[in-house]
Amino acid sequence: MAGGTAMTDFSAVAADYLTTRRVMGYKFAYQGQVVEQFAAYLDRVGAEHLTIAATLSWARQPVGAAPVWWAVRLSTARGFARFLSAIDPATEVPPAGLLPEPSHRAVPYIYSDEDIERLRLAAGRLNPEHRADTYQTLIALIAVTGMRVGEAVRLDRDDVDLEEGLLTIRNSKFGKSRQVALHPSTVEALAAYARRRDERRSVPKSPSFFTSAIGTRVLRDNVSTVFPRLVREAGLRSPNRARPPRAHDLRHTFAVRCVISWYRQGLDVERRMPLLSTWLGHVDPGSTYWYLTGVPELLELVADRLDAGGEAGR
Repeated sequence: MAGGTAMTDFSAVAADYLTTRRVMGYKFAYQGQVVEQFAAYLDRVGAEHLTIAATLSWARQPVGAAPVWWAVRLSTARGFARFLSAIDPATEVPPAGLLPEPSHRAVPYIYSDEDIERLRLAAGRLNPEHRADTYQTLIALIAVTGMRVGEAVRLDRDDVDLEEGLLTIRNSKFGKSRQVALHPSTVEALAAYARRRDERRSVPKSPSFFTSAIGTRVLRDNVSTVFPRLVREAGLRSPNRARPPRAHDLRHTFAVRCVISWYRQGLDVERRMPLLSTWLGHVDPGSTYWYLTGVPELLELVADRLDAGGEAGR
């Protein structure tokens, strides 16, 4: 082992690391818990320095877990190790790929107009009436704006400017905020929901735009529980039977539909990608391409554009 000053309080260093990452705009909720567990392990086994052997021993827990889980733990530990290496030169940073991570990206489900209508009909059967109204409106808003579920439920009344037709999405991923322009039909639907919401409860319990049956903010965890039920009741089935359609797939659907529309209009898609990135709240277009799955219609439009470009160059 390389020499150097012994490190004994890994948990304290982990606290500094997490504070630094969060100041930079990373939420680090789940990852933060993993880093804290790793630091506590190093303290518990009395490690003098962070070593590759110790990191692998921790990452491969629990025994019998899926390899992808081990790879995720190792990747999280690597970030902490890089930070620690600036403090303790004896730190061994595990190389990338030490535990190969199998591809686990699921192909998103692209909703059709009929699928979304079936989801809204299923939501309309929820009880009580206000809960049904909330979920119908929430699903429609996510579908036409590409918002994240968490962003939609965090909207406050002051964030929804129905006069200007603007949504203000605050403190989203990486601490970014943005504004999203709404189509007049969306403004009309949101105004109608707000009117019904206030008729049912004139004195609000929460500043939230979307409220529960008792007037409190709708929780993301509740949406995560209710949405799969709506998918089942709507009879939606994904080609990937291992994973049913998700609420997040509405976001993928929005991105794909935007690009298809631009291709149909003959627009320069590459030049418009930064606009789509802004709508989705991405830092750069590279993140946006992740959302564009190879749906047949999109692939056909891309092929036609390439063919047309080839003919023009001949």
